[in-house]
Amino acid sequence: MRIRISHANVQFGGDVILQDINFEVRDNEKIAIVGRNGCGKTTLLKLIAGDISMSNIDSDEECGYETAGRQEIGFLRQINFTDTEITVEEEIKKVFEPIFECERRMHELENIMKSSDDASVMREYAAVQAKMEALHGYTWKQDMETIFQRFGFELSDLKRPIGSFSGGQQTKVAFIKLLLTRPDIMLLDEPTNHLDMPTIEWLEGYLKTYDRAVVIVSHDRMFLDKVADVTYEIEYHHMKRYAGNYTAFMKRKEEDLIKQEKDYEEQQKEIKRLTDWIEKWKNTPTKVAATHSKRMAIEHMVKIEKPRRFDTKAFHARYIPRIESYTNVINAKNLEIGYDRVLSTVTFLLQKKERLAIIGENGKGKSTLLKTLVGEIPALGGEFKFGQNVEWGYFDQHKAVMEKFDPEQTVLDNFWEAYPDYLREEVRSALGGFLFSGEEVEKEMGQLSGGEKVRLALCKMLQTRPNLLILDEPTNHMDIVGKDALEKMLNEYEGTVLFVSHDRYFISRVATGILEFSSKDTANGNVKQYKMGYAQYLEEKEREKAGLVGNTGAVSVKSADRKVNATDNPGTLNGAAAPTLDDVFDKKTYYNPGKILSRLKKQLEKYEKMLAESEEKTSDYKLQLMNPEFALDYPKLMEIQSKLDAEEKNQESILERMLETELELEEMQEDGRQ
Repeated sequence: MRIRISHANVQFGGDVILQDINFEVRDNEKIAIVGRNGCGKTTLLKLIAGDISMSNIDSDEECGYETAGRQEIGFLRQINFTDTEITVEEEIKKVFEPIFECERRMHELENIMKSSDDASVMREYAAVQAKMEALHGYTWKQDMETIFQRFGFELSDLKRPIGSFSGGQQTKVAFIKLLLTRPDIMLLDEPTNHLDMPTIEWLEGYLKTYDRAVVIVSHDRMFLDKVADVTYEIEYHHMKRYAGNYTAFMKRKEEDLIKQEKDYEEQQKEIKRLTDWIEKWKNTPTKVAATHSKRMAIEHMVKIEKPRRFDTKAFHARYIPRIESYTNVINAKNLEIGYDRVLSTVTFLLQKKERLAIIGENGKGKSTLLKTLVGEIPALGGEFKFGQNVEWGYFDQHKAVMEKFDPEQTVLDNFWEAYPDYLREEVRSALGGFLFSGEEVEKEMGQLSGGEKVRLALCKMLQTRPNLLILDEPTNHMDIVGKDALEKMLNEYEGTVLFVSHDRYFISRVATGILEFSSKDTANGNVKQYKMGYAQYLEEKEREKAGLVGNTGAVSVKSADRKVNATDNPGTLNGAAAPTLDDVFDKKTYYNPGKILSRLKKQLEKYEKMLAESEEKTSDYKLQLMNPEFALDYPKLMEIQSKLDAEEKNQESILERMLETELELEEMQEDGRQ
């Protein structure tokens, strides 16, 4: 046990935020805190960090805050760099001051030992040296540079003044400092904000193998699934602990609810049966003792609380486009996007009712593409065009949250200002679909949270009933239930959707296609379209990484009732031998069983060789992980583990291909015998 909070209440003024909270951080647990926006998740983090105190600390109740010894707590608070003129490197190096102090003392002791054989000096030197190792003092520069680059920076950025970076980049720097501090308990409030997918995936691996405790508040469901092994839910001011990640928590919560409903109903039936019996016989002298006994039985029952369904109040809106578009919605060819220079060159085709997710690294032009399409910035080259009858609506989460409003204007008036022809009932109805009902419509704009501003902006944008939604990070600032509701709305939407998102779970539930921006340039640029869902896209990326899928165009013909695609490597057919492109376009192309059988056998030999090489690599990586020289070199261990994971996935892919090839061989050999 590192920290234990018992029976804690937290309230501000007359508002109860947390009630009778029991919370514990054990050993190296990775804990997820989930719940609706405003339920008290960040308040709990502040309570753990000691920023606020319990409201019942002076009462007679058994409550308290216990720690097992001294626990260093790291919390990514509001950014406040006191000196914005110093370089990023100088700011980050503040974290390593204990290491530098050890270095200074070791140099002092070394000078003393040159002229003295005092054993106490030797003992102190050994102690300081041990402390230096515990602080990762011999790899601090490598650790700093590795993590700095993992967050999307160049090493040259270390020499730039901290004030020259944007707010989002400064948040990253603060996060880097926190990770390098290596606290006993790391408190993370929405850690994936401002991070692109590669960085999020790296952070998942880092936190999962972090040798101390982590407490995470996040709406990124896939991130929580990958990292957390314990989940606490805050609902109706109370908290409950569940073993497992977010998915396991949701399953257990549903099971518990079903059981509670069943137990509650059975108990109510029993209470009714006993009550009816008492009413029937209460005036009968011979039944007095039995009546009293049954009344006591009811009084001594441990009453089961009537279950409340999940706190799933979320916006509900189903919008039908005003008109239907033609099949081709957006067609972009060699579209060059950027501001003063070209960030990316994009070619893609978006068709009616598709939901295309734009993903990839930050700084490559994902949001820039959307701004170019809606005319906010000009294209630098190439072309794009909207199809016939396309009417688009554009949502930008940055504008939704940062837009300047009259802080005293009400939500009702703000909406009415955009749609002055609406009747009051129509305004209330539209806002009600996005959770602004009753007194909420009279809430002042200056009091709105980020999530409320996002809901209002979406509500206003959808009133035009467009048949194409262009959405830039629509789930930012939304809680999990809000994301679920938006997923449902978009899946029911009868129009077309083009959206940028870093929320992989959201993408997996909504997208029918992927437009990937990467840093790797190919003959066709650094943007590639995948006509498939997110799960299939991930599988395709693994095959590409393993070298089992090429990156050429899309040409297909029929041969022996199977498709031959130019996207396959020459010599592969559904994982087995296939005709080359020369075979495809040769005028004399014909079905030759002997030739295909020979290629299948060669392909199987190739896979067997690849598997043997892969197994040799994995054995080598495992030996490296056990090498004592790397025991304290965390970045090196992370690098080796990453290579090992990739190679094991590669083996799985090769084995699948081998199995498919063997089946092809068996089928052809069976056909030959018949």
